[in-house]
Amino acid sequence: MAQHRPPVLLVNDDPDTSEALRMILQCDGHEVEWAADGREALKMLHDGLRPGIIVLDLMMPVMDGFEFRYEQLKDSDIADIPVVVCSAAMDPRAAAQQLRAAGYVQLTDRIDPLRDLVRQHCLK
Repeated sequence: MAQHRPPVLLVNDDPDTSEALRMILQCDGHEVEWAADGREALKMLHDGLRPGIIVLDLMMPVMDGFEFRYEQLKDSDIADIPVVVCSAAMDPRAAAQQLRAAGYVQLTDRIDPLRDLVRQHCLK
């Protein structure tokens, strides 16, 4: 019997970055759902999506990653979904600690740490 893997929720406003990350994660065998901002991601979660992990960009219009994470943590139905914060524009280390994230990835660096974090949370 095939093992069920929960999807990855990718929250990023940049279509090119999102498509590249989606392709990499799909090549690793993960289903990827995409939201262009935090508000759209919250709606998807409130509508029943239960990803194994959320890959969250910090800098987005409409609702940025910080606001999304604060809203997520306030909702007991979705607060326990792990989040990896990522950014190409800033160092995400301090933000990851502030937001109680499962990890962080600097998008201008190698992609392997992100792949490892996704694998860790989606192959349990």
